Amino acid sequence: QVQLVESGGGLVQAGGSLRLSCAASGRTFSNYAFGWFRQTPGKEREFVAAISRSGGTTAYADSVKGRFAISRDNDKNTVYLQMNSLKPEDAAVYYCAANIPPGSSSWYLLKRKSDYDYWGQGTQVTVSS
Repeated sequence: QVQLVESGGGLVQAGGSLRLSCAASGRTFSNYAFGWFRQTPGKEREFVAAISRSGGTTAYADSVKGRFAISRDNDKNTVYLQMNSLKPEDAAVYYCAANIPPGSSSWYLLKRKSDYDYWGQGTQVTVSS
């Protein structure tokens, strides 16, 4: 089992930037693919970004493409989400998720909530207009 702890959320003005971190512990970090999701009250948790085990493959929701960047540091057991040009509609609780991909593929991306077994507790991002 892997434990995930998100940090880095907060209040930012529209157009500003934040970097979220997801620290993982408990299992071999490099075995896992990761994703970021977000959720606002009354809405479904939605996909934001994903990164493969190797870090060589990434994917983004259309709404954040070109503004957000996901990365991983296998030495620090941490996944990051760099968020630039933030908009009020980006405000949400952001969740980190992890799982071992099918066949332990080094390039496979997990983009659905149902793909993930492990979740963090979330970190709040608020964007003021």
